[in-house]
Amino acid sequence: MREAGVEDAAALALVGAATFLESFAGVIDGDAIVGHCARHHQSDAYRALLENGARAWLIEATTGGAPLGYALVSQPDLAAAQVGDLELKRIYSLSRFHGLGMGARLMDAALGAAAGYQRLLLGVYHGNSRALAFYKKQGFTQIGSRQFQVGPRLYDDYILARPVAV
Repeated sequence: MREAGVEDAAALALVGAATFLESFAGVIDGDAIVGHCARHHQSDAYRALLENGARAWLIEATTGGAPLGYALVSQPDLAAAQVGDLELKRIYSLSRFHGLGMGARLMDAALGAAAGYQRLLLGVYHGNSRALAFYKKQGFTQIGSRQFQVGPRLYDDYILARPVAV
């Protein structure tokens, strides 16, 4: 695992699109997934986030260096955010590598970046039971909800927060 820079935007975009597809195929309409990934999981979107102060950490395969997962934090754009909050915008890993501790390592990096902040926030699809269990284990609790649009439909997300240890 290493901190990612703007030169890693293509790798972040690839993992972002792949994991979004893995997570939501069968839940969200396929055309909506493709359109969402084309807009939000493309290199320029990640480059812009990183150039505007976001930080990311990338986990790569030991052999060959293929990207396997990442976490990205930035200033929050959630309605539940307060002064002193940081948002974990994304924490993704390819499902084939779940259960190997990547999520905990990425979360540790995000929490390290949140040092000096009051809380770390995130939004998660309300039906993603695996992610919800992981976040609960990491000390997150629900503080609100929002609707998240993909294509023409709205989906319900929970807004979770956890205090940042000083």
